[in-house]
Amino acid sequence: MIRAVVFDMDGVLIDAKDWHYEALNRALQHFGMEISRADHLTTFDGLPTRRKLEMLTVTENLPVELHGFLNKLKQIYTLEIVSTRCRPTFAHEFALSRLKARGLRLAVASNSVRESVAIMMERANLAAHLDLTLSNEDVSKAKPDPEIYTTALARLGVRADETLIVEDNEHGIRAARASGCHLLVVRSVADVTLSNIDRRIAEIEAA
Repeated sequence: MIRAVVFDMDGVLIDAKDWHYEALNRALQHFGMEISRADHLTTFDGLPTRRKLEMLTVTENLPVELHGFLNKLKQIYTLEIVSTRCRPTFAHEFALSRLKARGLRLAVASNSVRESVAIMMERANLAAHLDLTLSNEDVSKAKPDPEIYTTALARLGVRADETLIVEDNEHGIRAARASGCHLLVVRSVADVTLSNIDRRIAEIEAA
């Protein structure tokens, strides 16, 4: 019996993948650097900014001393984009409200920083439906490590076999599988509907 559903945020509840890409590149361009869209999609998607900067230090000789400044600047640019583009999505509000009404525990577990998660959930009108929100600041190891999902299980008071995780990118999928939870993989925010979630829960409970 599924008792909890834990959602990734970017690319699942919020169509923010390009927002993070745009914001980080805007910050990097001050120093003549840029991440290509191909690299963003195949290598960097779903990773926290600090991990992306560590990778750029290895591959592009980005000075470590710039990490703190670039991370702060990227977050500023991200929130500027969020303020103009983040809006409620009826399908998501409907899905979470119905799941909550049935007594399921609901959470978001994101590789984004805490401030971004809180603001996006408020602007998307989803915060009121959530029992828990976790960011990369709430764990010592971000996805693809499963720590954020095992932490969610502990705080929600549920077992892995009672939990469905909704993910969209390879790093998150690896984390979800390593946690031992059930998984629903979506291609985009448009796939996050009550019918798709119900279908996956029915498959799990019928097994």
